Amino acid sequence: MKEKSFWRKNELIEAALDEFSIHSYQNASLNKIIKNAGISKGKFYYRFEDKKTLYLFIVGIAGESQAGFINKRMKEQGLKGKDIFEDLKLQFQFAGEFAVANPKYYKFITMFVKESEINKDLKSPFEGSTDILFDEMIKRAIENGDFNNRFSIDFTKKIMRYLFTNYFGIFSEEEDYGLKKMLENANNFVDFLKYGMGK
Repeated sequence: MKEKSFWRKNELIEAALDEFSIHSYQNASLNKIIKNAGISKGKFYYRFEDKKTLYLFIVGIAGESQAGFINKRMKEQGLKGKDIFEDLKLQFQFAGEFAVANPKYYKFITMFVKESEINKDLKSPFEGSTDILFDEMIKRAIENGDFNNRFSIDFTKKIMRYLFTNYFGIFSEEEDYGLKKMLENANNFVDFLKYGMGK
């Protein structure tokens, strides 16, 4: 994809979010996205190779928006939990605020998580760096004594990664998307991790 900015970029993002958040990647219509964005096919293909390139572009925007929102809120509040579990609760809280403030992004992100489990070609552009950050977070938590040391670092990483990767599969009912229920599920999830794996 060429990086040159282009007219109606925001319209294209909105049209793509609308289509990809309610239809699977396979069933989403690129023609509909282009039409609703009000651009020509020529302009689209000048900047994107195909539907997949656009899809991963939107994944990047959604991921950056959510991460930026959470990091900003953490800095604004000057908050840091006493252990990894409190930190996770804070991040879930701010992720919930992001979801309410940006429902299209949230719907798309949840759809992407489900889609990437089915279609292995749809990999997040942040996957490698996210894995490194996650491993560092778990290692630091173990060194700080947040987890019971009877479990190896490798075992703890695998269990934590599996549970977080499948989080949206656990809480996938319609009622789970409301902020109150979302925060309730997140707090219960973290408490489960803490009292199941913590000291």
